[in-house]
Amino acid sequence: MNGFWERVVFAFRCFLSILSHAEIPSDIAQKLIRTSEPVPQAPVAAGPSVSRLREAERAAPETFDRAVQMLALLQRDGRLIDFLAENISAYPDTQLGAAVRTIHETCRQVLDHYVKLEPILDSEEDQPVTVPAGFDPAAIKLIGNVAGQPPVRGLLRHKGWRVKEVNLPPLLSARGRMVIAPAEVELS
Repeated sequence: MNGFWERVVFAFRCFLSILSHAEIPSDIAQKLIRTSEPVPQAPVAAGPSVSRLREAERAAPETFDRAVQMLALLQRDGRLIDFLAENISAYPDTQLGAAVRTIHETCRQVLDHYVKLEPILDSEEDQPVTVPAGFDPAAIKLIGNVAGQPPVRGLLRHKGWRVKEVNLPPLLSARGRMVIAPAEVELS
């Protein structure tokens, strides 16, 4: 099992990647998926049309800007980037616990305000579920003794999350879109 902080980093990378690209980073998927078969790679298309390439080129900057905007909101309201960027190894657990509680609450409020999430499987965790044939492997990850073909039964270990709705504020002008938090200079 991966360490707690590594999973936190994975979670944020996955969240931002799903928000901006609608996919989980392949290095994380390969590290976390334990199957007897190699992780399937996305099929290579014969070659996108020129119009689709132009469309993708136009959409990419705003998509990227939206990911930066989400980081900026989490930083502004929850100081999340400050917390993740700081070396916390020297702090005692009691001090970390108090900091994490505050950061958790404010970041949760940001998510609740700007992003509506829903569980992928709306069942109780640690209860039996059936994964149907034709399931979406991006939405449901089979773990443990993976053998045979769906439908398969197993215990739900995590409901998973999918974005139902995103309500980000309008983007600022092009200048400053890459700024997560401005530097602060106090004048005396």
